[in-house]
Amino acid sequence: MDIIEAIILGIIQGLTEFLPVSSSGHLELAKAILGDNSVPQESLTFTVVLHFATALSTLVIFRKEVAEIFKGLFQFKWNEEMQFSLKIIISMVPAVIIGLLFEEQLEALFGGKILFVGLMLLVTAILLLMADKAKNTSKNVSFSNALIIGISQAIAMLPGISRSGATISTSVLLGVDRTKAARFSFLMVVPLIFGKIAKDLLSGDINFSSNEVVPMSAGFIAAFVAGLLACNWMIALVKKSKLSYFSIYCAIVGLIAIGYSLFF
Repeated sequence: MDIIEAIILGIIQGLTEFLPVSSSGHLELAKAILGDNSVPQESLTFTVVLHFATALSTLVIFRKEVAEIFKGLFQFKWNEEMQFSLKIIISMVPAVIIGLLFEEQLEALFGGKILFVGLMLLVTAILLLMADKAKNTSKNVSFSNALIIGISQAIAMLPGISRSGATISTSVLLGVDRTKAARFSFLMVVPLIFGKIAKDLLSGDINFSSNEVVPMSAGFIAAFVAGLLACNWMIALVKKSKLSYFSIYCAIVGLIAIGYSLFF
């Protein structure tokens, strides 16, 4: 992988991590189009690096909220900050369980499975269309909501299912305020990303060769900058009920991916 390809993939990751169009699905499609012939191990390592970049961009944008979460955890008082922190933890449980039990099966899906990605993008399109038609409310995320949203996040570990799209759509369909749904969706994934990276580093699954440092660094920077821009944009779009546009986009890309896998 050269620097230009890494930057392109970084921009795609930064934009699609927050926009409800599946970052993992778009990365797999981009790799196929760009002719990325890296082995699954190297491909997974690069994907983890890009997710780390977007996680950092989330921390920058939501630095005040993240500070509140840590404050809530260590205050040991049943206040709003503590409750929000516990909801974040509850939302992580399904993804942690699925990730630990089916890690090898999930990783096997990240290797050019274009037909599968296309089908999952169609599922994302349906979810977004349903959420766009839901009524606006001012409801907060409840503890039961957090668990259900967490299940959506676990399902979104499949390439082609948008994590932000699935979690925000689930939240809105549960009656949660759109802005609060987007905020919760972006914050709930940060601990999982850092946890996954720590696990892979300790287990030795992530390895860098000297010739990968420059392109991965370029991809990291591109993903971080694009993530900063996309996160703020997505919050505004969700608030204005513009998810149907992304539903159409996911449907089109999904159909193209299915056609590409069947005829090329």
